[in-house]
Amino acid sequence: MSSDTFNWHDFLDRWQEEWVPRPDEDDEPLADTLNRPGADETVIAAAEERLGQRLPPSYREFLAVSNGWYVEQTAGIYRLGGAADIDWFRDPFDMTPLYEEGLGDDPREEEVLLAGMWRRALRLETDSDMSYALLDPGDTDQDGEWALYVHKGWSGELPDRYPSFRAYMEAMYRGFHGDRAGSPEFVNATTRAQDARVDAAHALALHGRYEEALPLLEEALSFGRPRSGVLLSQLRHLLAPHGHQGYGLLGADPLYLSEVLPVEAMAAGGRGARRPGHDDHWVGMMTARGAARETVEAVLGAVSEGTHRYAPHGPWGRAVAEARESALWGATDTAWRVLRDALPLWEPPGPLLIAPVGLLADPVLGPLITPERGRELLATPRAGRTGPAPEPAPDLDPPGLSWLAEPAAYQQSFSAYRCVWVEGTDPGLLPALIGEEGAELSAPTDPHTVARLAPRPHEREGVELWEDRAVVAVGRADASWSFAFDGYAHHHLSDLSLSPAVAASASGRAVVVWRDPRGSSRADRPAAFHLSVAERGEELYAFTVRGTEITRSGVIPEALDPARLFHPEDGGEADAERRLLDALHTELGVSLPRFALTRGRLPTFTTRSWTRPPGPGESFAYLRFERHRS
Repeated sequence: MSSDTFNWHDFLDRWQEEWVPRPDEDDEPLADTLNRPGADETVIAAAEERLGQRLPPSYREFLAVSNGWYVEQTAGIYRLGGAADIDWFRDPFDMTPLYEEGLGDDPREEEVLLAGMWRRALRLETDSDMSYALLDPGDTDQDGEWALYVHKGWSGELPDRYPSFRAYMEAMYRGFHGDRAGSPEFVNATTRAQDARVDAAHALALHGRYEEALPLLEEALSFGRPRSGVLLSQLRHLLAPHGHQGYGLLGADPLYLSEVLPVEAMAAGGRGARRPGHDDHWVGMMTARGAARETVEAVLGAVSEGTHRYAPHGPWGRAVAEARESALWGATDTAWRVLRDALPLWEPPGPLLIAPVGLLADPVLGPLITPERGRELLATPRAGRTGPAPEPAPDLDPPGLSWLAEPAAYQQSFSAYRCVWVEGTDPGLLPALIGEEGAELSAPTDPHTVARLAPRPHEREGVELWEDRAVVAVGRADASWSFAFDGYAHHHLSDLSLSPAVAASASGRAVVVWRDPRGSSRADRPAAFHLSVAERGEELYAFTVRGTEITRSGVIPEALDPARLFHPEDGGEADAERRLLDALHTELGVSLPRFALTRGRLPTFTTRSWTRPPGPGESFAYLRFERHRS
């Protein structure tokens, strides 16, 4: 870092002019001045001769302007000495062996530099709270600057590293401002300039120019300016939607509570097992900020159970409701387009909100906000502002079914899967057609988690061991078809397997596909694929392919002829599967929404058994594996 364009006189004079004690320092002895008169070149040169080393540029220039500095107590370093005070540190606490022992076989360069720093560093401070300001001549940049490490001897933490002495002093100056930012009396040219940056960033963000707003807010936040943190949190959160950002007091403010409190609750209890102690702590924290306890508990419960609904008012709220109805059944691309078109209509409930972050806490709509869509949202002018519309983020659902045969590019792949499509039937009616007794649709949830946690037959009273009841995710494939999909089958296709196509076709056509790769490495049980189609309670046709063996019934359309689709000379198993999936989409019009099934939330229910009872002379085996700790 070159200090050629940096004016130490202006910087230090401004710091001295702005210096006031912190509100809690009234009873503490304070320095009248921060600086000292600058050192002559002969004094600096004498120090360098004593040390046997030329000092780095920014520290040299600092000494020429102020031969020492009062940093103040909150920084751990109270005062930096002058040219005559500095000396080599020489590792008096024998830190070098401790750090060298932790290097391992393949240490990073920064670890090696830190391990060697203790014996070669130059110590700058003359008064501190067991803390040390250490300039390292072994850690330099292209401008000849030495890295500065601050080691807080009482903390047990790694030292803080700054790339140069100037970078350290600028950080201390920002910290000086941050410590006083809450005081209404602390007003000066710097605070006014930073507050103007916050105002400018606020306007830029609403015009969709978030990339210009980000650095303004980041700088203002480094000075502790009010509003900068909460505005920056919104931008950062939508750029990384699956992370977490704190919103401070905003979550308890009645003006913003409906938008922000559920987002805070999502991080506290909505993405994992509920922890009563942790929940109590979070509820107490939000209550201390001013929110009513019953409100906080209700929001946390709704978010954790997946029943929360983001429900803003006005035109934006109507668009949210329409989008949720689409996303609820798997049409996530349609839902996003509805939201995208309505974004200009969004109006903030108050001046501290610059984006509809409440979307992120909705269990149905939140997963739709990918980083790409978050950027598109932020780049869209909102709240009556104008500006160019951003390039739309691409849709995430490919047409048809062939994506099931592709290598996993998403969070979840389905090597084994089975699905029931029912034509002309609302998805809410599927539990009555193929569900176990009393089956009802759940709240939208992660199908993988529900299937993984579902009890096995031996864990359910009244369920036979041979039964294969599936937890299926429910949605619409398009305007004509509803589906029930299981991507986590625990049973394989066997002679006892029973297609639910006939039961599902009570009022129209039904299609069942079952892909079973299990045992594909064993010669006695190759991978299998089953298709059955029924209409109004009668099976029309079906086939099962296992290796080179094909069983069939009914009149199978030529486009779906398994002998043609699974011909061994036309590629491998994956190619055959892809041909069949493409043919199903072309011939029957069935499809599945990839995003909703792999990363979204859908209603689920438990089906009747996909196997029949063993008959006379038939055998059935049930294997259960348990891990025992010795």
